[in-house]
Amino acid sequence: MLARAFADDPAMRFIFPDPADRAKRLPRLFSLLFDGDAPVGMRLVTTGTEAATLWRAPGKAETGIWEMIRHAPRLLHALGGATGRALRVANAIDAHHPKTAFWYLHIAGCDPAFQGRGIGGAIIRHGLARTAGDNLPCYLETPLEKNVGFYRGLGFELVDTWDVPRGGPRFWSMARQPGP
Repeated sequence: MLARAFADDPAMRFIFPDPADRAKRLPRLFSLLFDGDAPVGMRLVTTGTEAATLWRAPGKAETGIWEMIRHAPRLLHALGGATGRALRVANAIDAHHPKTAFWYLHIAGCDPAFQGRGIGGAIIRHGLARTAGDNLPCYLETPLEKNVGFYRGLGFELVDTWDVPRGGPRFWSMARQPGP
């Protein structure tokens, strides 16, 4: 489902420029991300797998070197020749994270067949409710300008706009302060 949700995402198009390669590799990549985020945060998936969010707990937003080494075979299988572009995107994302503690909405996706029905917003609100007890901000970035309004509707505010170096996509960083 996440592979379908991100099939036309600008960051994924940059990492995997060839559509056939992207279609083959995105399921592998999202399987790895889904498995990797479980021990460092929470995964929320709707009952019918129409939408999912992957959250990283405070202090766990960046993927550490040991985690990358441990998952190197799966990572290389997922990325193949796109490893350099993927690392460029990941490093740029990490460089723009807030310097204070925060919950990181790492991945939020809704199957294109179910978009526009409020399912994505509902699962994000569920995650926001679960993180609220920590009284910390939530942070995300999106390479889709059209998503800025969607996230604003969920209480996020734009904090930065930036580009991945050497021809990568533009990102919009957003944060939601703790509270109702």
